[in-house]
Amino acid sequence: MKRQLLAGMAALILLLTTGCSALLSRQYAYVTAHNATTPTAEGDPSILRAESYQELVNALIYFINQGIETGTIRLYMDSQVVETDLENACLEVVQEDALGAYAVEYIKYSVNSVVTYNQADVQIAYRRSKEQVASIVSVTGITAIRNELTSALAAFDPEQVLRISYFDGDEDYIRTLVREAYYATPETALGMPQTQVFIYPDSGQQRIVEILLSYPLETQELERRREELSQWLDQLYLPHSPNPLLTAAQAVLQAGSYLPSGGNTAYDVLLQGAGNSEGLALAMALVCQSQDLPCQVVEGSLAEQPHFWTVVETEAGWRHLDITMLQTMDDPFLTDQECSARGYVWDSETVPACQ
Repeated sequence: MKRQLLAGMAALILLLTTGCSALLSRQYAYVTAHNATTPTAEGDPSILRAESYQELVNALIYFINQGIETGTIRLYMDSQVVETDLENACLEVVQEDALGAYAVEYIKYSVNSVVTYNQADVQIAYRRSKEQVASIVSVTGITAIRNELTSALAAFDPEQVLRISYFDGDEDYIRTLVREAYYATPETALGMPQTQVFIYPDSGQQRIVEILLSYPLETQELERRREELSQWLDQLYLPHSPNPLLTAAQAVLQAGSYLPSGGNTAYDVLLQGAGNSEGLALAMALVCQSQDLPCQVVEGSLAEQPHFWTVVETEAGWRHLDITMLQTMDDPFLTDQECSARGYVWDSETVPACQ
């Protein structure tokens, strides 16, 4: 009997290991094996049949998808290549399959020769729990990724794990999407979380992206502040106006003033009385959302310094609105050209055109 320990090279394990992670709260995801139909079982579902190298790979992927720790594969293949194929298949699954790279610590096996086949008894050691694997959300496309990140941030989830098809982005791109999702939900944008991103494997049609989020406040405090903001909105009364956007901006400035060194959340502005440009932009977006007024936070710069403002949809189209300057402008609703002339700089690809 020959025993081999595979897919356990120290450098690989160090590369893939990310430490203990909190479990996701949502449990509605499903995971499917790539390039694989359900392998043929021989009576017992933990005993699979493989007649080729690809069927052997598929059998291993099936075990991992099912969270099986011990299983048997009966190999109706050339005995001279069984050992080599097993070694290569185990390495391929751990290094190239998304779930294998994310969830498996190592695979080991033993091979016994029977009359008409070779039997491989497989043991799989996992570094993720069954709950973590079951919580992976399968998505395709950037919109779906943004939606999942927005939901995670709105719930103050500490972890989001996505299985993404046809994804060729990197860690920085995911961090950018996290920032976009954060500013899209001003009621729960109560402190930008520190973000760690791990992608498994390095390439492939399907990849698992693990996103760990560390918030500046405890979850209980975040939930308390969100509830206070919700209560503030419930009590907000905006009189009928021919320019509801201007009325909304004035309501924000009545609640909190602009202070460059102030807080950077809507909570700081609306409930603690002052905030910086980021806080005012989030407060404006929050009030606009409560009134069904289209509004988006813009992260850019002014006079070469980081600065935030909003774009809002007016009857004339989208316009820039910086309520830190509201009292100094006769018409605070600016086109792109007018905004650029005043020294504002922003990413035009992520902000509606204001023509």
